Order: sequence, then C-alpha cells, then structure tokens
Amino acid sequence: MRIDIISAVPGLLESPLRLSIPKRAVEKGLAEIQIHNLHEFGLGNYRQIDDYPFGGGAGMVLMAEPLGNCLDSLLNSRTYDAVIYMSPDGERFHQKMANRLSMLGNLIIICGHYKGIDQRIRDLYVTQEISLGDFVLSGGEIAAAAVTDAILRLIPGVLGNEESALSDTFQDDLLAPPLYTRPVEYKGLKVPDVLISGDHARIEAWRMDMAEKRTAALRPDLYNKDNPENGERE
Repeated sequence: MRIDIISAVPGLLESPLRLSIPKRAVEKGLAEIQIHNLHEFGLGNYRQIDDYPFGGGAGMVLMAEPLGNCLDSLLNSRTYDAVIYMSPDGERFHQKMANRLSMLGNLIIICGHYKGIDQRIRDLYVTQEISLGDFVLSGGEIAAAAVTDAILRLIPGVLGNEESALSDTFQDDLLAPPLYTRPVEYKGLKVPDVLISGDHARIEAWRMDMAEKRTAALRPDLYNKDNPENGERE
C-alpha cells in the first residue's frame, strides 16, 4: 500500500508517521508513506498556497491551483483508489471504514488548513471525505495521521501477532474487555481468577461477557441491536 499525504504543515506528520507501527509497516516493505509539502507547489516567489475567501469573512483558504498541481503530479504518476479529504463535513471515521481502506492499494489524503480548501478541489478530485468527529482541528494533519495509523496496522504482517488487529476494540462492534498483566495483586486489587485459571474456553467466554457488558454500559449506541449501522446482534 502507498499513502500520499498533502500538507501545508508537513512537519506535523513526520513524528507520528515515522515511528511505531507506521515505521514498522514501511521497514517491512508492506507500505510506503510519502508526505508532500504543499508549499513546493505554491505560486510566485513566495510559494503562496492560501488566499482570502471570496465574499469576505475571517480566515484563509487553501488555493485551488497549488493543490491541483500537486494532485495532478501524483495522479499522472500512478493510479489511486481514493482521494480523501480530511474534513469535519465528512463521514465519521470508524473501524469498518479502516478495514475497507486497508484493502486498497494507493491512497491520497489531503490535509486542510486554515478555513479549509477551495471547493473546486473537492468537486474535481476528492472521492471521499472523512471526519474524526464533531470538532474542529487547526488542520487535517492530526486526523490524517490517525487514519493512516488505523489503516496500516490492519495490513497483514505489520503487527507481530496476526490476531491483534482482529481482536481490537470495535472490530465486532464491541469494546475490548478489561486487560490485566503482572502482578496478580496490585494495591489490593487482584486479577480475576478466571484469567489465571488456564481454562481457555472459560477465559474467552469471560472476555466476551465483559466486552458486551462494557459496551452496553459505555457505548449503548454500539450495542443497541436496533442501530441500523450495526445490524442484528446474536
């Protein structure tokens, strides 16, 4: 998989995407991440990438020409399965979307900045818009890093334990059960006996029971079997 990210502030992406799981995906040859500085496609001597919005109002807007030139350079070099714009207007990101995106080949992610990007780029190039939630960030870089990380960890071979990604929170519309490690007792609190029983069938049953109880209590929107996004729960 190759992910190209277009950013007005590429430094915001360097650390989260050059360490940990993304770094492992790249080092194993399972993914390629390219961060493109939009200023390299800026206009004039000052490499301008933003301007005031037509109609007035506060804030600046990323211009169509620099973004279009950057996108054209990428689209002319290879085929992309999706051109994603990180935007509060987009569909809220969720695990099933991460699963679908992880099965694609090449992706472009556009990071907005200031007040956003020229609408014509959205009309001409963008195939999917994604939001992390109902809040506003200073730019799309943090959101793009989160989406990239969520996608890369699902690629077979990236994680050391192939079961890890499949058993993550939200994979089956359930929150993860409580987790424990050594010591067995800490400040008067003990690990549940079932987890140290060695009875794997009982352990799995306990984990499923706890996952359902936690989801029902903390995220009833996920657990509710009438939620059309979740389908019928067994």
